[in-house]
Amino acid sequence: MVMAQSLFIVLKHQYPDCKIDVLAPTWSLKLLQRMPQVHSAIAMPLGHGQFDLLGRIRIGRGLRSHQYDQAFVLPNSWKSALIPFFAGIPKRTGYIGEMRWGLLNDARKLDKSRLTMTVQRFVALANQELARYPFPKLEISSEQQQAVTAQFAVNNDTKILALCPGAEYGPAKRWPIEHFAAVARHMHRQGWQVWLLGSDKDKPVAEQINVLSEQVCRNFAGSTNLAEAVDLMSLADVVVSNDSGLMHVAAALDKKLIALYGSSDPGFTPPLHKDAEIITLGLDCSPCFKRECPLGHTHCLTDIAPERVIAAIPR
Repeated sequence: MVMAQSLFIVLKHQYPDCKIDVLAPTWSLKLLQRMPQVHSAIAMPLGHGQFDLLGRIRIGRGLRSHQYDQAFVLPNSWKSALIPFFAGIPKRTGYIGEMRWGLLNDARKLDKSRLTMTVQRFVALANQELARYPFPKLEISSEQQQAVTAQFAVNNDTKILALCPGAEYGPAKRWPIEHFAAVARHMHRQGWQVWLLGSDKDKPVAEQINVLSEQVCRNFAGSTNLAEAVDLMSLADVVVSNDSGLMHVAAALDKKLIALYGSSDPGFTPPLHKDAEIITLGLDCSPCFKRECPLGHTHCLTDIAPERVIAAIPR
């Protein structure tokens, strides 16, 4: 969703008066509201993997009154192209994906050798020159920062390090909890506040890190919604994150970011920020793109020493 903002920015540059509405999962609506290019965020009531043809017909017909000129279908699935089709949108743009001829009437063939990055694939749908894709930039108002500061009774009198130890894809993308804890202990001794951010699924991992770090962290994992986590992150000075959604959020918030890559490829989905520091070991076995290490050791992550991350924080 964060990388999709690059497409929105390009469209607003090409058509300054256009209105961009985004049909997206409910969890992402607050994120879209922090993208100034988006006119309206529309909740997609059907969950991931849910087909429900009649439901898609109803949603599509319900959108007809908006009289959209064009739809950009970013997912590659066949079912994702149904709603724009039933909405009667004249121009329906996307990659062929799952043989979507007819559903898409502006279907593009994806050249993966030329479009090596996800953000390039999104932006290319607007016929944008690939060498000049814009970086996402979320906008957080001072009022939103003051509200989240009051809500969670935090202070920003000292520097804040935000740790994002989750990665929903699987353990092969997660830096060891012992390493996160070592960074937390060190930075706490330097007088920094250390925050743990993540979803409810990340709560057990965050709790383990806090135990190993001798409870020096403020653990927000599972205690915030996405909007609150984003607004809290906007207060941080430095973010250390696995390759995850919050990593992309940190880049879009213009944060000093240290991004840790194991089984995934920083060339495919890098943090979109010119100063982001990517740490990856480039082992012969990586990137494997597996959820769990097929060799059983996850050396691509365990061998990234905490000291290397600590050294990167002042930079």
